[in-house]
Amino acid sequence: MNTEIMIQRLRNVIKSYDKCAVAVSGGVDSMTLAILAHRMLPNHVTIYHAISAAVPGDAQERIKRYADREQWRINFINAGELKDENYLKNPVNRCYYCKSCLYSSISKLTTVAIFSGTNMDDLADYRPGLEAAREHHVIHPFVEANIDKRGIRAIAQSLGINELAELPASPCLSSRIETGIAINNDDLKFVDRVETSLRYYLPEKIDVRCRIRPREIEIQLNEPSSKYTDGVKKTELLNYLYQAIPEINQMAVQIRPYRKGSSFIHVD
Repeated sequence: MNTEIMIQRLRNVIKSYDKCAVAVSGGVDSMTLAILAHRMLPNHVTIYHAISAAVPGDAQERIKRYADREQWRINFINAGELKDENYLKNPVNRCYYCKSCLYSSISKLTTVAIFSGTNMDDLADYRPGLEAAREHHVIHPFVEANIDKRGIRAIAQSLGINELAELPASPCLSSRIETGIAINNDDLKFVDRVETSLRYYLPEKIDVRCRIRPREIEIQLNEPSSKYTDGVKKTELLNYLYQAIPEINQMAVQIRPYRKGSSFIHVD
């Protein structure tokens, strides 16, 4: 679909609401939606972001930068998911409890339509958070405009926000903790420290995931040649990690190729 057609469809969805609240996570989907909606309706759009240990630090910094640059009216809230026992147990439908906390918190602060960055690709995946969105009558403008992730990146580029157009996917840090292992602040902060350190060390374009397993820490890299999973490069990377994150010396660490969603164990 032509980018201009996608943008026009998205504009039509947005302008069908007099006012809206946009929930942003810091990723390309919600950020692109927030930027376009605010540029269209600057006096009628409020942005909401949930401050949480489960949000990567660079995502929170990105939101603050764009909030200042775009002059958003933004509310930073505590959605309270880290006090929800159901969420902390890290069940297969953990995202349902996370999004329930988020949308419930926003609903207490506004009566306008709540927008999410959900796109067409998300509908083909197991997304328990979509049930929470349905329960809170959340609107998905990208879905209504029939736009997928690739389309969102094209829209971001067309809007002149190339940084977002090229931004790698970065789900919440709780997604790095294998299903069934309880979520806690220390593990979330540890994951963020490891991933942040490795992004400074590794060449650009290498995606990094630090996954917590029952008996090991797994570092996943999307390096197609796998040169960091064996030999000299692996040794150098591990030595760097041991110096940057001293406590990792006491853990079993494996370096493997990146596998999307591999901390998620769906037990039927």
